Amino acid sequence: MSSKTLKISLMLLGTISLLSCNDQATVSVADASAQLSANTSIEETLEQAVIERWYGSEQVALGSEVFAQNCAVCHGAQAQGLAGDWREKLDDGSFPPPPLNGTAHAWHHPQEILLRVIDYGGEAMGGKMPAFIDVLEQDEKLAAVAYFQNFWDDEIYQQWMQMGGTN
Repeated sequence: MSSKTLKISLMLLGTISLLSCNDQATVSVADASAQLSANTSIEETLEQAVIERWYGSEQVALGSEVFAQNCAVCHGAQAQGLAGDWREKLDDGSFPPPPLNGTAHAWHHPQEILLRVIDYGGEAMGGKMPAFIDVLEQDEKLAAVAYFQNFWDDEIYQQWMQMGGTN
């Protein structure tokens, strides 16, 4: 166990012990986490939090297939993007397909917008992505999103959730 992990564990145990000495009959992990968060930085709190995602491994597996068949040709096999700079317009004035792996702007958009772009394409955003509204079923679209979000680190995913995420 690293010294940082040991320190965090001891702080959490101490917080739970202190909270259990008060008038409350029960102490929740949320209470302890809130107390711990008050004594740590945002970065440390994010590191300690277990980030639960809206999707499961089955959706990621289906998404891998859907993405490979419909998206990878433009966005890369691991959603890494294929353009040198996705923010630089192409000769025709359109933008290249951005990376979807958390290194570009996809995490700025809630799920509703991500699904709308899949449905209606990227022309409204200055790109050339075709519409998939008549190509993919809703569960396949969600699975494709799950697949590329699977590449997002917990910090990016948490920021996405704070910006609207699945709302």
